[in-house]
Amino acid sequence: MSISLNPYFVFEGNAREAVYFYEKALGGKVMGIMTFGDMPADPNYPLTDDMKSRVMHAHLKVGEADLMFSDTYEGMPYQPGNAIQMAIHPKEEARAREIFDALADGGQVIMPLQKTDWSPLYGQVKDKFGVTFQVNVPGE
Repeated sequence: MSISLNPYFVFEGNAREAVYFYEKALGGKVMGIMTFGDMPADPNYPLTDDMKSRVMHAHLKVGEADLMFSDTYEGMPYQPGNAIQMAIHPKEEARAREIFDALADGGQVIMPLQKTDWSPLYGQVKDKFGVTFQVNVPGE
């Protein structure tokens, strides 16, 4: 069974600045930055110009470690200091469902597991201890 974990940092509109700060401070390399505006438009949920420029996902490689970054979505609560999540990447969808269900027991599903533009199965869950996990099956 193969699985990997990495920290996922969440910011309130300044994730891009943080990515480049940590790149310099830690001697890392930015592997990619995707904004909410880079995703296909949804007429049911139009994005403001600010939202289009916010970071949806960024990847910074530091040695063998992967650090992930995102900005909050407009209107989502944000509290500095509580903005680190764990991203978990099981290779198999069945294992992702097992992990997600186990973490959801006594916790709260934030985003149910579902197919996304980047993953065959992705969801977010806050466990009973208040730790948020992003469960993401890597895409093909």
